[in-house]
Amino acid sequence: MIIGAPFVPEGPLGVDAMAMTMRFGDFLALDNVELRVRPGSFHALLGENGAGKSTLVKCIMGYYHQTEGQVLVGGREAALGNPKDAHALGLGMVYQHFTLVPAMTVAENLVMARDDVPAVIDWKKEKQELEAFLATMPFKVPLNARVADISAGERQKCEILKQLYLKRRFLILDEPTSVLTPLEADEVLGMLRKMVIEDGLTILMITHKFREVRAFADEVTILRRGKLAGAGKVVDLSSEAMARMMIGAEELTVQPARSGEAGPTRLELDKLNTLDDAGAVAVHDVSLSVCAGEIVGIAGVSGNGQRQLVEMLAGQREAASGEMRVAGDPYHATREEMRRHKMSLLPEEPLKNACVGTMSVADNIAFREFDRAPFASGGWWLNRAAFRKDAEKKIGLYKIKTRTPDTPIASLSGGNVQRAVLARELGGDVEVLIAANPCFGLDFAAVAQIHAEIMAARNRGAAVLLVSEDLDELLELSDRLVVMFHGQFVYEAKGSEADLTEIGRHMAGH
Repeated sequence: MIIGAPFVPEGPLGVDAMAMTMRFGDFLALDNVELRVRPGSFHALLGENGAGKSTLVKCIMGYYHQTEGQVLVGGREAALGNPKDAHALGLGMVYQHFTLVPAMTVAENLVMARDDVPAVIDWKKEKQELEAFLATMPFKVPLNARVADISAGERQKCEILKQLYLKRRFLILDEPTSVLTPLEADEVLGMLRKMVIEDGLTILMITHKFREVRAFADEVTILRRGKLAGAGKVVDLSSEAMARMMIGAEELTVQPARSGEAGPTRLELDKLNTLDDAGAVAVHDVSLSVCAGEIVGIAGVSGNGQRQLVEMLAGQREAASGEMRVAGDPYHATREEMRRHKMSLLPEEPLKNACVGTMSVADNIAFREFDRAPFASGGWWLNRAAFRKDAEKKIGLYKIKTRTPDTPIASLSGGNVQRAVLARELGGDVEVLIAANPCFGLDFAAVAQIHAEIMAARNRGAAVLLVSEDLDELLELSDRLVVMFHGQFVYEAKGSEADLTEIGRHMAGH
C-alpha cells in the first residue's frame, strides 16, 4: 500500500483495476472485473445501464471502497480512502452533470477548486496565471464570464480545463458529450485526443456512442451485468462486435423498413407560446404540422424548450397563447380528447411522468382503459381478472421482464418500465404518438424494441412527434427533422437530406 506522501511517477499515468468486486448488501455490482488503461492512451468504457461502469470508476476515484481487488496507479497499488487521495495521485473526473457554480465566473470556479486557496486572493495575479495556463491549452474559455451565461459546450470545456488546471494527468470522462452539439463533441474530443498524443494525458471515457469510440479511442473495455464482457483495440473490433459483447445472447427486435406515404395533417401547433417554471418564455411562437404516416423529429440541446412543449401536449402545462389541433379539432390535452383522437404518449422519465410506482405492472398497463369494458362495469366496478389477463398478454408481447403482473412497477428496470408504457400506449389503435427521449438511459434491447414500435406505428399511419436529445436516434427515425433553439424552431430539413454539420450549427444557435 502507498503510505504517507503518495508516489506519483513522471510522464503519462496509467491505471489498472485488478479483480474488482463490489457488493452492496446482497447485490453484486462488480464481479472480478479487470480494467487496464495504458499510460498516454484514450480508453473507452462501454456497457449498458447497470453494467457496473459508474461503480468501477467510483472505486477508482475513492468514492467507493471495493469489497475485493486493487487499484494500481503508475504500476503501484494505491490506497484510495476518498477522492482527495485520488486527486493527490493525479486522477480527476469530469462528471456527466456540471459541477461548476453558475453564479461565479469561470476564473472564480477554477481558482476556488484548488486545495491551496489563500485567505485573501490577489485576483490580478491569479488571472495573469490563468491566462498563462490557458495559453498552453488547446481550447480557450472566457475567464470573466459567469458560468450561467456561457453555452453548454463552453461549460464542458471549463470542467475539463478545471481538471487540467488542478494538474490531473489521468482523466475520467462520464458521458462527456451528452450536453454537446455534434460539432462541439467532435471539437472537445478531438482536442483531448491531441493532448493524449502530444502531452501524455491519459483518458478513460464512459460513453454509449460507438461513433465516438471509433473516432477517438485507442482501446475499449466492455462490461455486462457487472462482469468483464470483452476488451481490445478499437481497430480490431467492429461496432457490431462491441454491441454483441454488451448485450450477450439477447436477440434484438428488428426494426421494420420505412413504408407508405404521408397522409393528411393529424397534429397542428399554431403560434404556440408557454412559460417555464420561473415565468420566463420557454416556447415562443412555435408552429408545426405532423402528417399521418410521418415521423417529425425535434432536435436540440437540453433546455431549449423541448420539455415545456411536450408538457403542453401531455396536458401538464398550460399554453400562454396559440392553439393546438388534432385532426382539425381544437385540442386541450384532456383525457377524453386523447381517447377520441387515439393519441398516445411516451414521456420522458416514464416512472415519474407515466406510472404510479407503488401500483402493479397490471394496474399501470390498464390506466388508459381501466374504466371501460371489459375492465369495468358501469364505469366503476373493476374487473381485476380482466386487468391481469390483459397484462399477461402484453407482458409476453412486449417482452416485459417482471416476476408477476402484480409486481410494483417501480421495482422494474428502466427499460422494462418503458416497455410497460409501450404496451399500454401502443397496445391499441394509435393515430397520434408523442415520444419524448423515449430511449434515454435504456439498454440496447429496449432501444431496438422502442425504435421498432415507433416505426411500426408510423407505417400503420400514425403521426409521430419524436423529441430527442439523441441526434443519431432522430436521424435514424425521422422523415422530417426540426431544430429547436431558445424556444423556437430555427431549422427544418427532410430526414434523408439532413446534414449533421448544419444541424449542429443551428443547435448551437449559429
